[in-house]
Amino acid sequence: MDKTFTLKVFRGQKKSQYWEEFELPLTSSLNVISALMEIQKKPINKKGEKVEPIAWEQGCLEEVCGSCSMLINGRPRQACTAIIEPILKRTGSTTITLAPFTKFPLVRDLVVNRSRMFDTLKDVKGWVEADGTFIKGFGPSISQAKQESMYVLSTCMTCGCCTEGCPQFNDASSFIGPAAISQVRLFNAHPTGKMSKSKRLATLMEEGGISECGNAQNCVQVCPKDIPLTESIAALGRDVSLEAFKKIFSTPDRE
Repeated sequence: MDKTFTLKVFRGQKKSQYWEEFELPLTSSLNVISALMEIQKKPINKKGEKVEPIAWEQGCLEEVCGSCSMLINGRPRQACTAIIEPILKRTGSTTITLAPFTKFPLVRDLVVNRSRMFDTLKDVKGWVEADGTFIKGFGPSISQAKQESMYVLSTCMTCGCCTEGCPQFNDASSFIGPAAISQVRLFNAHPTGKMSKSKRLATLMEEGGISECGNAQNCVQVCPKDIPLTESIAALGRDVSLEAFKKIFSTPDRE
């Protein structure tokens, strides 16, 4: 008899959530997305009842877009790279639980609205402004070492794993979150992007800024791209302090 496993999914909408189990054959290299797609083709739960297909998000299927974020056995991660068999072996169980993130508004089943994260990128001006100077030719060169450090920061998918793991990021807090802070470090390191450095740092000085980080360091533990988020927070903490002193001593006295 072929081996099987159970996918236990936390389903529904905010006011009516419930657990539902599905039994699936265990095949080699099956990942969570593939398992969900199997259920979508034949949405029959473990009780033999035909149910509504599970709602979830997916895109690239290669851990680049960040859309398939969910809690897998309670840990925030990407479903596309969550291979079923190793998870079962590691836990010694035949059941894998799937649940939506808790730090964002629930849409349905495993789908949440991560707009808050994208709004924070707007707040910190997470881009390099183009003012027409590009027509004059190439900009300043960037050393290979700096390119490599910037590349690591640029792999952020805005997937939400770091914010899901962060105890300071919640409905009761205005904390901007580790992802946005790390993006400030990225764009301030760019030769052209650093022209907006003071504006970005000013945002981090406001309510919800870097001072609200509790240094739990959960973010760096769950980041699927291994981005050095705590290093970014430490570096930006220093930059924010220097910027604050700069503003104090550059502001003329007023009588």
